[in-house]
Formats: sequence, structure tokens, C-alpha cells
Amino acid sequence: MDLDAKKIIRIIILIIIIVAAVAFYRDRAGVRRSVAGIRAPIQEEAKGVTKTTVKGWNVRIEYQYSYDIEALVVHTKRYSGSGLGDQLAPVDAALAWGDVAKYNDSIDFHWGQARRWYTWKVNSYEELAPVGAEYEVGIQSSNNHLIPSTRELEKQVKKLRTGDHVRIKGYLVNIDGTKSDGSTFWWNSSTTREDTGDGACEVFYVTELQWLD
Repeated sequence: MDLDAKKIIRIIILIIIIVAAVAFYRDRAGVRRSVAGIRAPIQEEAKGVTKTTVKGWNVRIEYQYSYDIEALVVHTKRYSGSGLGDQLAPVDAALAWGDVAKYNDSIDFHWGQARRWYTWKVNSYEELAPVGAEYEVGIQSSNNHLIPSTRELEKQVKKLRTGDHVRIKGYLVNIDGTKSDGSTFWWNSSTTREDTGDGACEVFYVTELQWLD
């Protein structure tokens, strides 16, 4: 085989590797898009308690509201630490609906998540004209700490990707954890879409997850 043929083969192999890597990344990270016509989340008062044990923690999960959300996934973040929060909620999902979901592709949103928070930025606030104003983004999107109620749902939650159009049902909950050494843990859900900052995330005990279109 001459040198030119070997060079061509190496180039072809390199192209195949690059294409495979791009496909793998897109599958894991998802693809940004817009979805129109998504209603606001529905919540209704609920009562109930689920108890479980997690690595020495006695955990009490108290239902505050039933929660039914159809949404566009605009960002996801996995957490794999040893702390109780990471053990209960291995994934946070930033979800959008209404005009934010409708214009997510035409407005250059820069979505991000870290340390159990979600963030968004735009290059110019003039871009927000289709959704109204900065305030509207806050009430048509949310960060959700997803607590799967079963092992199967845990697998499904970990498959969520940017661009997924989903419907998730369950409960907004308050978490109370204790250990025999006196350690305590608490995590309370937001129960309104109009709050911001610390404590504004939904602590979401998931009982159903469905992919739509």
C-alpha cells in the first residue's frame, strides 16, 4: 500500500471517529429546540408521607402538593456525591413552558446549572420581547430536584436530555432526614412559580415520567 493510500485511510478513520464522537455528545447532551403550546404546571393540595432509609439516614418525605408538569427540558445536571441530597435526587432538570418553551430556539438563552441552582442569560434583554420581560422567564421556567420514587424511574430520570418534551407527575415535597449520630437534613420545595433565588427550586418526588413528541 503506497503512502497516499495510507494517508487517505487515516483521514477516513479520523472522520469516522469525529462523526461518532459528535453523535455520542449530542445523544448525551441533547439538542436545543422549541415547543409551542405547553400549559403551565398544575398543582393541587395533597397530604401523605413516604418514609425510606438511605445510607444510614431515616428520611421522611412529606407531600405538599400533587404536581403535573408538561415541559421542555432546557438543561440537565447530574449529581453523584455521597450526600443525602445527591442520593435522593441524582438529577436536576431545568424545565420551561409557555412562551419560554415556544421561543427557546429563537431567543439565544444561555441555560446553566451548578450547585443545585439553575441560571439563564441572554446577550441582550431586547431578545426577551417575545416572552414579555425578564420576570416572565422566571415564572415560565424552573429548576427541579427530581427524586425518583422507584429504581425504574431513576433510570428514566437519568435519560432526560436537553430538548426532551416530557410530562412528569408526582408531588412537591418537604424532606426531613435524621441519623443516629444526631445529623439532620432538610429540603423544602417551592410551591409557587413566582419566587426566585434560594429556596425557589421544586423538590419533586416523581411517580410518572412520559416522553411526548
